[in-house]
Amino acid sequence: MKKFKVPTIDQVSETNQSVFENLKKNVGFVPNLYATYAYNDTALSDYLTLQNRKSTLSSKEREIINLVVSEINQCYYCLSAHTAIGKMNGFSDEQIIEIRQADITFDDKYAALAHFVNSAVENRSKPSQAAIDLLFEAGYTEAQLIDIIMVIGDKMISNFIHGTTNVPIDFPEAQPLEELLANA
Repeated sequence: MKKFKVPTIDQVSETNQSVFENLKKNVGFVPNLYATYAYNDTALSDYLTLQNRKSTLSSKEREIINLVVSEINQCYYCLSAHTAIGKMNGFSDEQIIEIRQADITFDDKYAALAHFVNSAVENRSKPSQAAIDLLFEAGYTEAQLIDIIMVIGDKMISNFIHGTTNVPIDFPEAQPLEELLANA
């Protein structure tokens, strides 16, 4: 079985070294998953461009998508990272549990978003008509639908990379949902 190591700054291309330096300056460190993208000369900068593209969605809406997709895919790296980011965006621990369950009670519009994302990912790109209808009834637009799907794709990429490489989690580790619910 291949064991993936997290590339260090001296093991990546000059282009990626520059990206690493920017990440250190802006984030404070280079997350292991981002460093793993740097096995490829262009993937890290390409991914960051996708992740940071202009969007019609709020940062909270993007975190809902990130958490729902990562929960379905059981990507504990992304769940750990986006639990921390979700908290930085104002979500409480209880709200994050609801988001991960795609069963939000604290906001109807967010509930419709989580339901749609859950349906789209669980049904392998074919959300139910009910989930689509609920999304639009909640006030989302066609432009936002495209952005939602873009964020789903963004998170699927990271989930796949971590699921394949299993690099160490360098965020406070998220617990499995079952454990959180048992301790609630």
